[in-house]
Amino acid sequence: MTHDPDAATLGSIGTPDAANATTLLLLGSGELGKELVFAAQRLGVETVAVDRYENAPAMQAAHDARTIDMTDADALRAVVEDVEPAVIVPEIEAVATAELERLEADGYDVVPTAEATRLTMDREWIREFAAEEVGVPTSDYRFADGEDAYRAALDEIGRPAVVKPTMSSSGKGQSVVREGDDPADAWRTATEGSRSDTGRVIVEELVDLDYEVTLLTVRHADGTTVCPPVGHRQVDGDYRESWQPHPMDDEAAAAAERMARAVTDGLGGHGIFGVEFFVVDGEVLFSELSPRPHDTGLVTLATQSLDQFELHLRAILGLPIPAVRLETPGASAALVADEPLSVPAVDGVADALAGPAVDLRLFGKPDAYAGRRMGVAVAADDDTEGARERASEAVAALTLRDADGASAASE
Repeated sequence: MTHDPDAATLGSIGTPDAANATTLLLLGSGELGKELVFAAQRLGVETVAVDRYENAPAMQAAHDARTIDMTDADALRAVVEDVEPAVIVPEIEAVATAELERLEADGYDVVPTAEATRLTMDREWIREFAAEEVGVPTSDYRFADGEDAYRAALDEIGRPAVVKPTMSSSGKGQSVVREGDDPADAWRTATEGSRSDTGRVIVEELVDLDYEVTLLTVRHADGTTVCPPVGHRQVDGDYRESWQPHPMDDEAAAAAERMARAVTDGLGGHGIFGVEFFVVDGEVLFSELSPRPHDTGLVTLATQSLDQFELHLRAILGLPIPAVRLETPGASAALVADEPLSVPAVDGVADALAGPAVDLRLFGKPDAYAGRRMGVAVAADDDTEGARERASEAVAALTLRDADGASAASE
């Protein structure tokens, strides 16, 4: 395969497994990456999925797969130089980002940029960038190195407070410290859930939310497109349910869109960004940002004229993005393991699919741990409440089971 980073932006796509293939190298091969692989293959793009463990979801769908420690710079470069991709698409945070910057300097196209990938994996940087450089409002927060500094930050913020590692994903390491709680528990949870060994945490004011939303914001060759707001519900910082559209008054919607555009413009590059906001007493506060498809955006598989994966792919290939239409209200609900499973199986699929306008994505993860997301139901209806009920009923019909016959309830 010939490395030609400009080929994919000229409206020409080659043939997979041929000398002229247009190759997308996916770093991280979870369920979001799997949907991106499907979107890429529909356009004839060759896909190579990389992860730290074998048989990850996107590996099961890609043309080729590699298993490496993606934080190992030498291993990462070796794969890139062997594959010679048109685009490198990080799907997770645990990647050797300094090496991505060197690869970008060598002419490889990293999505959205290598710098944005590096910076957004650090909650400290993105929060300070949003609050201090872009000037968008946020909840009160402090950063702390070491347990003594963490306890001092907790005293300044007050309780209740949310404690998170500065580098993690999908709610890992996040907990809430309330009056009477032992702060050591949250410190231990944060350090054990971190994707780095810095021992650095963010202590954040726990605000009394009206609601929280994600704005899927797409930077592409013709400008920036912001999708209708996605509402969501989290458990311990991890997505469990989402719906689109989420109702927002005109003023709040306009404020959120302005902030989403400002923050993503500051980062640059092309692709989709999941920009999360809190709304408190009508005021919109920036929360977090991911420079890739977002778990709450799985709902777009049921709702939009182009789902978030198709939008991401078009943006990074330099292809046109027409106005995004909301075709129908919809919702998604996650299937979550309550206990470890060595060989997962899902029962009740026929019952789950018996409802109208319901679909499933079962991720095919090779094993499970308590809290691991194993699938999602997406549903459409005349309104979001009806769609949420359909998606929740579909997930409730499913049962996770291990090979030995033990079962794990779903959420």
